[in-house]
Amino acid sequence: MDLHVTLAGSGDLTAQIYAQLREAVLDGRLAGGDRVPATRELATSLRVSRGTVTAAYDRLLAEQLLESRRGSGTFVAAGCVPPARSGTARGRRTRPGAVTPTAAWRSPSAAPRVPGDAAYDFSVGVPDASLFPLATWRRIVSGTLRRGRLAPDTYDERGVSRLEGEIARYAGVSRSVVASADDVVTTAGAQQALDLVARVLVEPGDVVAVEDPGYTAAARLFSTHRATVRGVPVDGEGIVVDALPDAARLVYVTPSHQHPTGVAMSRARRIALLEWAVRHDAVLVEDDYDSEFRFADRPLEPLQSLDRDGRVVYVGSFSKSLLPGLRVGYAIAPSSLTPALREAKRVTVWDGDAVTQRALADFLAEGHHAAHVKRATKVYRARRDELLRGLAALEHRLEIVPSAAGLHVCTFLRDGDLDDLAVADRALAAGVFVDPLSPRHLERPTRHGLAFGVGGIREEAIGPGLAVLRDVMREVRGEVSAPRPRRRAGG
Repeated sequence: MDLHVTLAGSGDLTAQIYAQLREAVLDGRLAGGDRVPATRELATSLRVSRGTVTAAYDRLLAEQLLESRRGSGTFVAAGCVPPARSGTARGRRTRPGAVTPTAAWRSPSAAPRVPGDAAYDFSVGVPDASLFPLATWRRIVSGTLRRGRLAPDTYDERGVSRLEGEIARYAGVSRSVVASADDVVTTAGAQQALDLVARVLVEPGDVVAVEDPGYTAAARLFSTHRATVRGVPVDGEGIVVDALPDAARLVYVTPSHQHPTGVAMSRARRIALLEWAVRHDAVLVEDDYDSEFRFADRPLEPLQSLDRDGRVVYVGSFSKSLLPGLRVGYAIAPSSLTPALREAKRVTVWDGDAVTQRALADFLAEGHHAAHVKRATKVYRARRDELLRGLAALEHRLEIVPSAAGLHVCTFLRDGDLDDLAVADRALAAGVFVDPLSPRHLERPTRHGLAFGVGGIREEAIGPGLAVLRDVMREVRGEVSAPRPRRRAGG
C-alpha cells in the first residue's frame, strides 16, 4: 500500500522513517498483515538511499513490529499491538477535541431500533429486497456501463435531466401529480429532498409544524436547520388543521399514508390545509413515501394536484417501491422554488450516482417500475391480509388503525397500563421486532401502540410471530411466565 512518510531537514533520516512507521503501526493506521513498501520503492519515493530505509526497517524487525516473508516482502507483524492500544477501528486513537458542534448537533437523536437477528421482523418502512427485479436491473446497469455512460445524466439547456423527465411522467401517471420535467429535482433519497427544502425555505427560529406522531427523522432534520419544530396532533382524517400554529412557515405531512398511524387525510382536510397555507403564507411539504402500494379504495388526489396557489412541494423516492440502497428521490416544486432547490443541490452534492440515475431513467422508460410495483403489491397484499387476520385475534389487546395503502399497519394498545416500549423490548428478546408508537411523538401526552411492517417478513411467518407477541403481551401484564426466544423463521 502507499505509505505517507514526511522527512524534515537533513537530520537523522533513518530515525525519522523509523519513528513514523512505528507510530503508524501503534496507532492502527497499519494493521497486522498489511504489506509495507519494499525498501527500494520507499527509498525512491523519499529520494534517499536504500540503506537509509533498510536501517529503519531493521530496527522495526528487531522490535517485532515488522516481519519479513521470503519471496513476498515485508509486513506488519500480526498481534504486535496490545488490545488496549486498539480501542477503535483499526486501533486508531482518538484525538482530544477542542471544537464543539453547534447547538443543533450537540444532542444526537436516539439510535434507531434495529431488528438484529429477530426471528420475526415486522420492521416499518422496509421493502422486501428479494422482490426486486435484480436480473433486469443488472442488464440495464451493464448496458449503461458498456456504453460508457459514466458522466452525469444528460441535461438540456434548462438544466433538466432525462431522469427528471421520466420521474415527472411516472408521478403524473401513477399519482396524478401535475408536473413537467422542469419541476423535478432529483435527490439522494427523500431525506435529501427535505434537506434542500429546508435550506431554501427555513431561517433559524422559523416554526416548522410536523405531524404528531410522525416521521421523527424529518423532525430531526428540520431542527438541525435551527427551526422551532412543533408537533401537531393527528386524528382519523389526518393532521388537525385547527391545531396548526399560526406562525408555521412550513408544514410537513404524509397525507396518503400517515406515518406512522397509516390514516389517509380526507379530501375535506386536504382542502382545509391548502386554504390554511394560503392564509398563513406557508409551504406544505407532502411526503408520499409508500402510497404506490394500495390495497383498497381509490386513491385521493395528492395535495400537489389540488394546489392552485403554488404552496406544495411534493417529495418522493424509490426507496420503498424498489430498494433503499438506490438512494434516489425527488422533489416536485412550484416554479418559484425549483431554481433555488437546484442551486442548493449544486452547492452541496452537485450530482448523484451517474450510473444509477441513467439506469433508473431506462428502468422507468421501459415500464419495469410499474410492472414491479404490480407484482410486489400482490405479495404485500397477501402478507397484509394475513397480518390483519392475526391482529384481529388480538383485538382485545390491539386496536387496528384503518388504512388502505403502504407497507405497514399501525395499532393502538387498548390497555392503558401497557407501555409499548416495554412490550417492544420484551418482544425483541423473544425474537419479534415491532416498532413502538410512543417514540414517534414530539408533544405530550403520547399514545402507545405498535406498528407492523410487511416488507421484512414472509407470509407464513406472520402468524407464528404474532403468537409470540401475544405471549409477550400476556407476560408483560404478569399473566404468564416469559416466552422463550424463537428460532428465526422469516424475513
